[in-house]
Amino acid sequence: MRAIIINIYKLFLWPHIILYWISKNQKETDKDILRWAEARGMKGSKISLLLSFLADSSDFRTIFYFRNRGVFARILNLYCKREKYFRIDLTTKLGGGILTGHPYSTILNANSIGENFYVNHLVTVGEIDGKRPTIGNNVSIYTGAIIIGDITIGDNAVVGAGSVVVKDVPENCVVVGNPARIVKKNGQKVT
Repeated sequence: MRAIIINIYKLFLWPHIILYWISKNQKETDKDILRWAEARGMKGSKISLLLSFLADSSDFRTIFYFRNRGVFARILNLYCKREKYFRIDLTTKLGGGILTGHPYSTILNANSIGENFYVNHLVTVGEIDGKRPTIGNNVSIYTGAIIIGDITIGDNAVVGAGSVVVKDVPENCVVVGNPARIVKKNGQKVT
């Protein structure tokens, strides 16, 4: 029954395809679509996958509307709502291929976030005294992590659940704890 309802709902989502076609951020959206499809084991055309994710995921819609701001997107949001508890600051530069794991109560307020970013729920990426983090490519941030201030999270870093990060994290590191400390670097345990 749910599949039938979603397929009917997709008929109302066709205006989103127009927004996608005219978007200046189509390349980033394509990367998002492909990453979500890979994570969910789905295949199909980009348009088919886009309609599926828009119909079934309010967090994907939030990312889509972030990439496609304007009056048309606001009108579409009236009947195809974004996730109201997942916020991305308008000035954040967001690379393609973002994947979320139920980002309820997640706030992304960074200078920039690189490609292939993964974020979970209850995450705060925020500012202190107007200074915001910069996050590299292929970074994963897990449940309840807090990353604040003028810091850099290097490429391929993993921020463990509940970590509080207030200092730079080098690339290829895993950090955990409060305050966050490196427990793995380049795949090797750090003692």
